[in-house]
Amino acid sequence: MVMASKWKAQLVALLGLGLLLALPAQADYGAARWPKVQSVEQANVTLRQVEQERALVQDQFAEAERVCYGRFFVNACLSDAKEVRRKALAVLRAAEVDAEHFKRADSVEKRDAELAERARKDAEEEAQHAAQPPKAPKVVDDTPRPPPVAGPVVDREARHAEKLKKLEAQDAANAGKRAENVVNFERKQQESQRRQAEVARKKAENEAKQAAKAEAEQRKAEAAKRQ
Repeated sequence: MVMASKWKAQLVALLGLGLLLALPAQADYGAARWPKVQSVEQANVTLRQVEQERALVQDQFAEAERVCYGRFFVNACLSDAKEVRRKALAVLRAAEVDAEHFKRADSVEKRDAELAERARKDAEEEAQHAAQPPKAPKVVDDTPRPPPVAGPVVDREARHAEKLKKLEAQDAANAGKRAENVVNFERKQQESQRRQAEVARKKAENEAKQAAKAEAEQRKAEAAKRQ
């Protein structure tokens, strides 16, 4: 018993110098060190920091592992070192998940906003076309005309009349299409609103899950610290 206590004291001193003091304190990995991400820039900074500190945790564990193999109680020494590494990596992973989730949610919001803006512009253009008064039908002069002098003149007039008829038919068809576009725009607006509401709901659920997970990790860390 005395030998085990003496070894524990040596292990704490050794790991305190070689591992625990080389890493940020376990409390520093909690909410105070990793506040909730509020912007994409903050998310990117967090991800870079997590990557750097994860590498540091692994390096220091490797050093502690090397030292443990020189001790008498190798397995107990390795178990303690692995537990320190596990707790540190768990908190780093929680911060990484929070940052990645924020970036994904931000990307979805921007995409939905772009789709909604595009639909709004399309609807505005269609509404402007629909609001324009229809072209007045061309008045046809029924005054009798002398017979054409030459065939080419009659052909030109016939082609011109046929062209006018096609234009009038096209205007009538476009009027129906403009009305249909207005209806489609209103439907797109409703769909966009539903998508935004669904994104907001999922974001709130994920934030609640992350908060609960972080709180559970913090309680677990505090309980382990008290032990």
